[in-house]
Amino acid sequence: MQLFWQDLVNGILVGGIFAVVALGFSLVWGIMNIINLAHGSFVMLGAYTAYVLFSTWNVDPFLSIPVAFVLLFVFGYCVQRFVINFVVRAPILTTFLLTFGLSLLIVNFALLVFHGDVKGITTQYSGSNFSIGSVTIAWVKLWTLLVALVITALMQLWLTRSKTGRAIRAMAMDIDAAQLSGVRVAHLYAVVFGLGAGLAGAAGVLVSLSYSLQPSMGDPFVITAFVVCVLGGLGSVQGALVGGLIFGVLEAFGSQYIGTGLQDAVALVVLLIVLILRPRGLLGKAGA
Repeated sequence: MQLFWQDLVNGILVGGIFAVVALGFSLVWGIMNIINLAHGSFVMLGAYTAYVLFSTWNVDPFLSIPVAFVLLFVFGYCVQRFVINFVVRAPILTTFLLTFGLSLLIVNFALLVFHGDVKGITTQYSGSNFSIGSVTIAWVKLWTLLVALVITALMQLWLTRSKTGRAIRAMAMDIDAAQLSGVRVAHLYAVVFGLGAGLAGAAGVLVSLSYSLQPSMGDPFVITAFVVCVLGGLGSVQGALVGGLIFGVLEAFGSQYIGTGLQDAVALVVLLIVLILRPRGLLGKAGA
């Protein structure tokens, strides 16, 4: 039972990171129908933003989150408005290949700037932890989970309460009706893609606290984001959170009872079951 509770807690803590990683991916896919293969490279850029700020000016990584979000939002907005926007109505394979090429470009640029050696962020509190009974909890992972919950809650509030957020949701439901109502679709598409990139940047900062850094580090997170989106439901903030937590717990138990090399197999089996029983995800709606 001690191992059970420890694995459960570890899975929930890691699942918070997965939720933020998948949130931006889910918004872009669910609203724009674009599978953004450059999402992992945006996560990598966010992680390196935290690394540069920490190594140069000793800025705490948690304080780097707004900086990474803003920088990646602006970058994502410009990429969509001046590149992807020209093919946004093209078949999905076109945007699929375009974002794949963009990912390769970003990764190779990062290789030129940061080189291929592995880097990391080690703060004064990196190794500190506390215990609740027989369960040990790292302070870094606990704060990471809390920040992930705050980011998810703020995004949900913004989408449901702000004028722009409601316009985005209306555009996702019926783009033609939204256009007739005066919604600037090209601008909002760029905002959505910018939000996806900004959230990926924020997730990258959280990732940098628990994972090593290298230019290709974002690739596995694209697969993670894909699985979490399918589990939770496309375009759903709550779905990204629930899917991320489930995926984190499944990976933790899979690593413990099956082995590190096969830990993803458990999550993928559950994914197949969800696709059979709930094709739109656990929190997806039939009309979404």
